[in-house]
Amino acid sequence: MGEAVAGDVAGAVGERFRKLYGADPEGVWAAPGRVNLIGEHTDYNDGFVMPFALPHTAVAAVSRRGDGVLRLHSADIAADPVELRVADLAPESDRSWTAYPSGVVWALREAGHELTGADIHLASTVPSGAGLSSSAALEVVVALALNDLYSLGLRGWQLARLCQRAENVYVGAPVGIMDQTASACCESGHALFLDTRDLSQRQIPFDLAAEGMRLLVVDTQVKHSHSEGEYGKRRAGCEKGAALLGVDALRDVAYEELGSALDRLADDEEVRRLVKHVVTEDERVERVVSLLESGDTRAIGPVLVEGHVSLRDDFRISCPELDLVVDTALATGALGARMTGGGFGGSAIVLAEESDVDAITKAVEEAFAAASYTAPRVFEAVPAAGARRVG
Repeated sequence: MGEAVAGDVAGAVGERFRKLYGADPEGVWAAPGRVNLIGEHTDYNDGFVMPFALPHTAVAAVSRRGDGVLRLHSADIAADPVELRVADLAPESDRSWTAYPSGVVWALREAGHELTGADIHLASTVPSGAGLSSSAALEVVVALALNDLYSLGLRGWQLARLCQRAENVYVGAPVGIMDQTASACCESGHALFLDTRDLSQRQIPFDLAAEGMRLLVVDTQVKHSHSEGEYGKRRAGCEKGAALLGVDALRDVAYEELGSALDRLADDEEVRRLVKHVVTEDERVERVVSLLESGDTRAIGPVLVEGHVSLRDDFRISCPELDLVVDTALATGALGARMTGGGFGGSAIVLAEESDVDAITKAVEEAFAAASYTAPRVFEAVPAAGARRVG
């Protein structure tokens, strides 16, 4: 959503807060979901990623409390606020939606920040389970609000680290650092070139409309969950590969040395495939950055396709619905397409000439209908602002 829309949502969220808690919130904050342009499953391998923020946001109205009580409410849940005590928060003690915001409170306190409670009301327009970082947006918006209200003085990348720890340890999902950093640090009109080892960043201008192109997000409506086993298995396999190759992380395997590295892994075909994807994906991220900075934006299309093939065949995290989006879009004239996000469902992205968008959208919708799949949700993605105060 743009700033005007964010302000409208802030007003509605603030009004709901007043009805729930009987007083005005001290403020309202927003944090976006994200689309990852290129760089999939590289973040927990200390590699490179290139996300940008979506207009879709999680919004939080928040006030401090001084009695050690944390009250949480979601616009999506028709129930009274959940009441917890901050002193009782413990990892993996909560399996409901409240684990994400309460995990952030736990992580901040574990890091030595004194929090004496809060009243929080949350609403979100980020599609859940679509590979667009709905959980990271919830974490970051709560972290930013508490950072501001308690004057903690933490920067965006520091908040991202704490949110990642909340999801890794408190929620129990082995996610990397990309999603939280994207939500906290992205800028409008730019993609974020992020080195996940040291969190160094470069904002890359990304204005497709100025060049007559569009980027579509196709939400397949196939839901996924990072806390389920397959994501963790891929991460464990990558860590095994790094150990077998004697490196700290797969980021340390140079692209030029990939052939010899794969030869050393000949006895473990699964790990070999995972290593191949990660090393080649890091190279693809660097290639896309180079192309964008040189003004050759259309040339990133084939690189996106390469990334999808690698995720499908080597990392093996695609699904029939994602493959159908990519295949149909390419057959209808798209410049490039690939799955995005953690995999096993979720969304695909399609890079297309503006003049081809309607035909591609129609073709994908018809292909899903012919396959008896749930109708996909298709929308344009325009790089939006990162987390900020909106009220």
